[in-house]
Formats: sequence, C-alpha cells, structure tokens
Amino acid sequence: MPPIVAPAADLSVLLISLLKSVLYRDDDERLWAALLNLQARVRDYVAVLNLDLVLDEAEGYAFLKSRPEPADDDTSPRLPRLVARRALSFAVSLLLALLRKKLAEFDAGGGDTRLVLSRDDIVELVRVFLPDGPNEAKLIDQIETTINKVAELGFLQKLKPASGAAAGPASYEVRRILKAFVDAQWLAEFDARLAVYHSQLAGVALVKEGIGHE
Repeated sequence: MPPIVAPAADLSVLLISLLKSVLYRDDDERLWAALLNLQARVRDYVAVLNLDLVLDEAEGYAFLKSRPEPADDDTSPRLPRLVARRALSFAVSLLLALLRKKLAEFDAGGGDTRLVLSRDDIVELVRVFLPDGPNEAKLIDQIETTINKVAELGFLQKLKPASGAAAGPASYEVRRILKAFVDAQWLAEFDARLAVYHSQLAGVALVKEGIGHE
C-alpha cells in the first residue's frame, strides 16, 4: 500500500498558523493532529527561514522560534530575525515570574491541568512586591495594565464569563506555554534581581519612617 500523503493545504494552513501565533491542541484538534503528522515537513520548511519548531505534545502547544545567532568567531552569515525579540518591563517580568511559580505549585499539587486565576488573585500576587502608595486605585490600574500586556503576549487568556453568571472580576487561564519561556535559569536570575529590588524597597521604607538617621 503506498504511503498516505497529507494534503498540501494542511501544510500551508499549518505554516501560516504557526507564523502568526502559537498553536494549541485545545483550540484546534484537527490542525494539531495534522501538525503531529507533518511535523518533519514543517521543520524542514521553517528551517529555510532560520526558525525551529518547538512542539510539546504533553502540554499541547507548538510555536516557532529563531535559531541561536552564530558565535562572534563564526564566519557564517547573520540572517535577519523573523521573530523579533521583545524587551520586557520590570512589571511584566515580575508577573511572568510569579505566574510561572504559581504554575509550578499548581502542577505539584496534581488535579486539574488548567490554572485559572481571577483578576483579584493576580493583583494580590503582584501588589506585595510593589511599593505602597497613597492612591490604591492607581496601583490597581497599573497592575491591570500589566495583566493586559501579559495577555497580549499570549501567556494569559481572558475567559468568557459563564452564561447567566453575575458580573464580577475577570478570570484568566495561565497558558502552559509559559513553561517554555520562563525556565529555571530565568527564574533564578530574576530572583536575584528581585532580591536587590526588595532591598531597595526596604531602604525606601526606612527613609520614609525616619529610621537610620541621626
């Protein structure tokens, strides 16, 4: 029996979908099945664009990332980056680190595979790391801006309220792709920066209270 050849249309849809955004198994099971079947061909095609396919079957996501740049002593030509790097603000980095730790704790506890947090849950995660201010509403607005930015980056998904449910704070699912971007090394480096930040905050608090002055 001759081998089954997947339709070229499936490959085109896969490539276009991956170039646009992350592909999740739960969002399109048919397209996910096509990816599993065609992943070797997808890898060959994106390699021409200096990209690698990252596919996590267990967690159910796939995305494209730029290949590492050649070392300084490498004479290979440097190709333009198709996937742009993004500089993250401290607030966004802080929230990503806190969500990553929350996801690790959630996974360690077993049970459901979806970590869902309310807006208030996320606000409480962040606010203990921010300096106190006289304007509580402004602080909440700043945290909500950060939440929206993290959602734009694809690490949080805002959930639709249940039909007939009373209006309340929004809920968000922490997307498991966060594990691919925030690894143990990144967390360790960020924890070191956070420790310095804590020391700075403590110094500011002491000055405000007049402690340590003659």
